[in-house]
Amino acid sequence: MLHFQENNITVFQSSLYMTSTAIIQSNEVIIMTDPNWLPGEIQEVRNFIDGHLDNKELYIIYTHSDYDHIIGSGAFPEAKVIATEEFINNPDKEKIIQRIYEFDQKYYIDRNYVPTYPVVDLPIVKDGESKNIGDLSLTFYKAPGHTNDSLFTIIEPYGIFLSGDYLSDVEFPFIFSNYKDYVDTIERASYILNHFNINYLIPGHGSTTTKREEMLNRINFSKYYLQQLVHDNGDLETKCRSKFRFFEGMKSIHDDNKRIAIEE
Repeated sequence: MLHFQENNITVFQSSLYMTSTAIIQSNEVIIMTDPNWLPGEIQEVRNFIDGHLDNKELYIIYTHSDYDHIIGSGAFPEAKVIATEEFINNPDKEKIIQRIYEFDQKYYIDRNYVPTYPVVDLPIVKDGESKNIGDLSLTFYKAPGHTNDSLFTIIEPYGIFLSGDYLSDVEFPFIFSNYKDYVDTIERASYILNHFNINYLIPGHGSTTTKREEMLNRINFSKYYLQQLVHDNGDLETKCRSKFRFFEGMKSIHDDNKRIAIEE
């Protein structure tokens, strides 16, 4: 499950959808994103946290409210939670928790905690909002398009860009909320890369990268995908099938993306 480790950055990756849990340690705090998926995987993350927490404060950034990203929330009751105000005001909280219940029922999964919708301690209200968390400086940008409550986070001085369910190397853009918002959010990602010294890009699914060229490639492909989507006659699907080895499992999402883009 350990996917990436360098200096004070550790990224765990679930066997399901290559979903990431990033852990950033400093002298004063530990910051984690989206604990997930399976009980054994979450326990591995819990064990890692327990082995490094000491007297530090634990914070969790929820990049958005998709159920796979909050499924481990109940395992870290002591953590202070950071998320957008849209995350707080999500009208589908009960449905999200119900999806966790249905997932566990379908696969006969027992958990040693009760999955709950996270209660936010530090809401993000404005684009470009900054917070000092211990000895770290965090800058936040709202990132709607995948979901309405998605969030980008930059962590300094380490140059970490937590991109949530954007800029993956295993997924094309998944538009679950709004096409035009998604286009604007990718432009915001370009802004971040041009205005911050980004050393690590950690997406919610897929591989962490330290290579700027790869970061730019992911942004440029997202722009290309979104531009071609409205006019696609099948060429975009062919390109995605060759680029993403799990495309057949995602094809219905591509079809939904086209419908959403055309309707808007």
